[in-house]
Amino acid sequence: MQVTEKQNEGLKRAYAITVTADELDAKVNEKLTEAQPEIEMKGFRKGKVPMALLKKQFGERLLGESMQEAIDGAMNEHFEQTGDRPAAQPEVKMTNEEWKAGDDVHVEMSYEALPDVPDLDYSQIEVGKMTVKADDAAVDDALKSLAENAQDFEDRAEGEAAQDGDQVVIDFVGKIDGEAFEGGAAEDYPLTLGSNSFIPGFEEQLTGVKAGDEKAVEVKFPEEYGAENLAGKDAVFDVTVKAVKAPKAAEVDDELAKKYGAEDLESLKGQIRERLEAEYAGAARQVMKRNLLDKLDEMVSFELPPSLVEAEAKQIAHQLYHDEHPDDHGHDHGEIEPTDEHKKLAERRVRLGLLLAELGQKAEIEVTDAEMTQAIMNQARQYPGQERAFFDFVRQNPQMQQQMRAPIFEDKVIDHIAEQATVTETEVTKEELEKAVEQLDEE
Repeated sequence: MQVTEKQNEGLKRAYAITVTADELDAKVNEKLTEAQPEIEMKGFRKGKVPMALLKKQFGERLLGESMQEAIDGAMNEHFEQTGDRPAAQPEVKMTNEEWKAGDDVHVEMSYEALPDVPDLDYSQIEVGKMTVKADDAAVDDALKSLAENAQDFEDRAEGEAAQDGDQVVIDFVGKIDGEAFEGGAAEDYPLTLGSNSFIPGFEEQLTGVKAGDEKAVEVKFPEEYGAENLAGKDAVFDVTVKAVKAPKAAEVDDELAKKYGAEDLESLKGQIRERLEAEYAGAARQVMKRNLLDKLDEMVSFELPPSLVEAEAKQIAHQLYHDEHPDDHGHDHGEIEPTDEHKKLAERRVRLGLLLAELGQKAEIEVTDAEMTQAIMNQARQYPGQERAFFDFVRQNPQMQQQMRAPIFEDKVIDHIAEQATVTETEVTKEELEKAVEQLDEE
């Protein structure tokens, strides 16, 4: 086997690989010899089939397998000897397309090598980290929000009309062509106007009703309605309004605390304070992480694989296009040409991605099975009722697993660097933190 260098410019590499016919023949014979003891053939005892007959019967099939193994072996040996790590799957193609049995195999392999990433002295990095305490005003605002979410309803004054957001207690009977239909009736049903929990157009017609009113509500079932016998049909609901109630926020007291699983109001306040400060800490970490990445970006400079930069620039351009055109859900918008700004951002992302990958590898940082399971479970909660299906989907999809593993790995590398860097904490207000987070989105 012979490997000849064809190109070595920057990170671009190309090599010609020749596997001789004799080498292929030897591999085929090796496979046949290994399998011979287990082969049975009519007219021969097990393990006694002549090699010549085996080669005639199975040689052609084994030739392709041997060819692939020989090429893979040559590639692996090349990477071990050179220390090159390809940035993507190498491109491999046969150059003697009219190859036939008995000919040598000529293959060309080309790839972009990953660059050498310099070592860094983390102790030279200085970065600030914001800290925010949850003050009483923030806790009170959160309590007010909880009270509104736990709202009750109280009867409006006699003769007062229902408004959007009110609760009306109603009896109703739904009819199609004058005939009541199954599932279209209820008594003492509490309906919050504006909740969009009924058929489109139903709630709007009850705005302005008063306790004691009777009203015929005319609606049309949606075409895609779940019950086929009702889909697209016109219906009339005979409604009797039994009560009109206005929303009333719950009192901020021990009873409210118990509704949210706390022992008393002080305990609930403590839980809120912890949750707020955890949110602040998460936001502050994102600001610190961006600043740390900026520092790292300033400290290193090395050649980048052009294919990775190009792919990342196209991905950025594509994502920004859909961010700017949220109604365009398809991918038939044609090629989106990356701008110089996209390419500059792509270079930063690729450079930092390669740097963090190298630093993480040297520090032997890994994402544990427990961390992956937790990440999958967290994301599965976005699909109520389908958590198990989502979990199974991720487990069977290596690409999806990699997408979820990458940010976990990156955060662990960032934490590893921050532990050795000089991190100065500064207490700031919530407003100052919010402004810093907004600036991240603008950059």
